[in-house]
Amino acid sequence: MTQPYHAFENLRQHNAVLEDNVQLGSGIQLSSWSNSLDRVTQCSNHHTLSMYVNEGYETYQKTSSGWKNGGGPDRFCLMPEDSETTWDIRNHFSFVHLYCTDEHLRNIAEQIWDRSPAAISLDEKIFSEDPRITQLYRHFLLSSDWQQQANHLMLSTASTLLLTHMVQNYSNVQWRLPDVRGGLAPAVLRNIQAYIEQHLSEPLTLSELAKEAGLSEFHFARMFKQSTQLAPHQYVMHRRMSRAQTLVKNSSLSLTDIAMACGFSSASHFSNRFKTTIGVTPSQLRSTNK
Repeated sequence: MTQPYHAFENLRQHNAVLEDNVQLGSGIQLSSWSNSLDRVTQCSNHHTLSMYVNEGYETYQKTSSGWKNGGGPDRFCLMPEDSETTWDIRNHFSFVHLYCTDEHLRNIAEQIWDRSPAAISLDEKIFSEDPRITQLYRHFLLSSDWQQQANHLMLSTASTLLLTHMVQNYSNVQWRLPDVRGGLAPAVLRNIQAYIEQHLSEPLTLSELAKEAGLSEFHFARMFKQSTQLAPHQYVMHRRMSRAQTLVKNSSLSLTDIAMACGFSSASHFSNRFKTTIGVTPSQLRSTNK
């Protein structure tokens, strides 16, 4: 989407505080917000998935029979394009928004099921619960620094999974997910692994890797895991850490240069991830190899 998302711009005109924000290669946008003591009306030409992180009990929606609440941690609201919702926020809460267009949903449907629906319409859901949505945004979206390009593959994977889940469960297109059996052809796998090695310093995305393999994101992710026993974002992070360990031990590059070479835009984030994975910081490992 070349134009800014309306719901995003609308919130910026109110009391909402933008905590974090990232637009992925496909144009899908993730935004982390907090808000308090506000009244907001949303009507957009795009879809918004709102996921409550903390509090939200005093968030009220205007209905034909009055103001109704029902929010709270792990509740979600799905607001399709052109739907109008008015909110009265009476206490502080935090939430994550995923913004996407009808074109994004259509692309998902075409890639996964290899057929184009005449139209995709999403169901409006307010103060709903879905364990799968909770798992995806808690595990993927809230566990990573969005500004680190090394995490963009994980974020794009999670966004694709969320869109797939929305199309399958909250739209008029409720086709059964196709079975994916077998892994990537050996030559394709070797090509993808070589591509990853050549681009570890860059913010790889799921769509980029799938395009390189000539597959949809859905099929690529599942076939890649069949072949390697790791999801694409897990495999790429493993390779980043492996390269980092080699460079820390065997090169004279500064730790900042090593971080950049392995796809991290922050030396501190690189050091924290390195310690979590390897058990020691890069500087500690280097000192033991002198």
